[in-house]
Amino acid sequence: MSNGVEPGGRDATLIRSVDRAVAILDLLAREGWSAGAEVARELGVHRSTALRLLATLDRHGLVERDARTSKYRLGRRLVQLASSVRGEVDLRQVARPVCEALARALGETVTLDVLDGDEIVPVEQASGSTSVVSVNWLGTRSPVHCTASGKVILAFARDDVRARLLQQPLERRTARTIVDRTELEAQLAQVREAGFARTFEELEVGLNAIAAPVRNSGGEVIAAVDVSGPAHRIDPSARAALVVRTGEAADDLSRRLGYRAVPQPLTNA
Repeated sequence: MSNGVEPGGRDATLIRSVDRAVAILDLLAREGWSAGAEVARELGVHRSTALRLLATLDRHGLVERDARTSKYRLGRRLVQLASSVRGEVDLRQVARPVCEALARALGETVTLDVLDGDEIVPVEQASGSTSVVSVNWLGTRSPVHCTASGKVILAFARDDVRARLLQQPLERRTARTIVDRTELEAQLAQVREAGFARTFEELEVGLNAIAAPVRNSGGEVIAAVDVSGPAHRIDPSARAALVVRTGEAADDLSRRLGYRAVPQPLTNA
């Protein structure tokens, strides 16, 4: 018996319209006042389609139109809606499903790490199926210079914060810990370019890790998703997918926190 909705029919159209409406709000948040033609070009739709979507959002107060220029910007109702949400997002609560999904997918230990003073502290943790030895990292404090998450946060920190942290004594935890500031700064530059960090037995012998940055709605790196495990599983050459999946999880969490990356222009390369 049919439910009256054909596959790919009205339901799919409504979902696509919602996706486009959200894309419009993202565009206006990023670019400010925009004309219907600019919105249509961003969405890849006909101008009439973009104008219908804008008119619907305008009717609900989510965007507003300048009668003189016919351009649109975000509407004041968004402020009202935002005020009903808690002023501060519970980072741990938002991160928990992301960490759990990544731990299940990779079978390794996943933590969400933040900078507290001069040290890295895990505030959320999920363990994977291959984590034979269950280590509770929550609340433990580690130096920034010899942890993957620490290097990520250090690499993307403000210049004054990075300078302050690099002035601290670089403790040698293992024979592989980098304690030369010049070498460490060169590695941090590579982290900024690559978008992730890795450590190989720098905090503990036999422990390797990969980490990627988590951004808030303003684009500031406020935490790192860290995947750690035995050196024989997370080594320099094996399981390159770990890097990709870790980065995807960090990006997912950033989006949940309100971050929207600025689209990069297409090239012919």
